[in-house]
Amino acid sequence: MLTKIEKVIHRLVDIIGKFLAIALLLMVLNIAFDVMMRYLFHASSVGMQEMEWHLFAIIILYGVGVALQHEAHVRVDFLYDKMSLRTKSLINILGTILFLMPLSLLILFGSFDFVGDAYTINEISEDPGGLPYRWIIKSMIPIAFGFLLFSATGYILKNIHQLRIAQ
Repeated sequence: MLTKIEKVIHRLVDIIGKFLAIALLLMVLNIAFDVMMRYLFHASSVGMQEMEWHLFAIIILYGVGVALQHEAHVRVDFLYDKMSLRTKSLINILGTILFLMPLSLLILFGSFDFVGDAYTINEISEDPGGLPYRWIIKSMIPIAFGFLLFSATGYILKNIHQLRIAQ
């Protein structure tokens, strides 16, 4: 049963990863267009520049969950690589439960007021020509940390499975 749940989580995280690849492509095209407009036509758009950091924020926020699933997150590899599969799995499970999940929960619940305030005042860009509805990009914070918790759950299940194999 746990293996099935792990596979479902893995598939859903991979789907988000594919959407992030599309967002990255859109960001690159946006930057290329902005640079071309700025240097060839001496015209620039504040909205296009803000869209760059909006896309970048989405890629980074959701990319953390995808990176976790694919073991692309930061760790001290020169020590970790020499450990047994059992020890690695235990470190991954404990590290995720003791560090990643509490921090994710803190940011998730701590960001509700931040997003709520932006929504309540219908926050917009301070720059003329900037993007409206800034609460939309701010709302990505709690959603992304919810996604990270979802991905962390799959990561824990994967490591429980590896722990069972290692015994």
